[in-house]
Amino acid sequence: MEKKIYEDYKYSMQDTARLYVGAKYTFRELLDEDEISFKFRLIMERYILPEADREDTLETHLYYLAPDSFLVKIYKQMKARVKVNVIEEKKPFFGGSRGRTAHVPEKRYVTKQLTVEELASVPPADKERQGYVIQELSVSKLALLGL
Repeated sequence: MEKKIYEDYKYSMQDTARLYVGAKYTFRELLDEDEISFKFRLIMERYILPEADREDTLETHLYYLAPDSFLVKIYKQMKARVKVNVIEEKKPFFGGSRGRTAHVPEKRYVTKQLTVEELASVPPADKERQGYVIQELSVSKLALLGL
């Protein structure tokens, strides 16, 4: 059986204000990636990694983050935001339903930007039910300099 490596959502980008990191990186890959800001990698190694496993993905780490965790405070200091896809039901429009007999709600993925505090406040069971898919973590460059 051929082992396939999932490379989607393994990226890093920067603009003038923020650093964006794909959520499929494992912590080991993050620390080895030269394209990612040194300061970000240093914070990950010093503060986040002692409470995580090197083989965990950033996605898994953020998905199961406890709301009362010290790590949430660190992410808050970095002004971190998480891009998440969530399944949302689109309410049917009852006004112009010519020829239709049933109004079935349409489910679709919607992309949302959440703070880490907002993401951590949702219990994992609710995340599973709502179909959360974490795409990326973004942090403020200015906040990184302050840590």
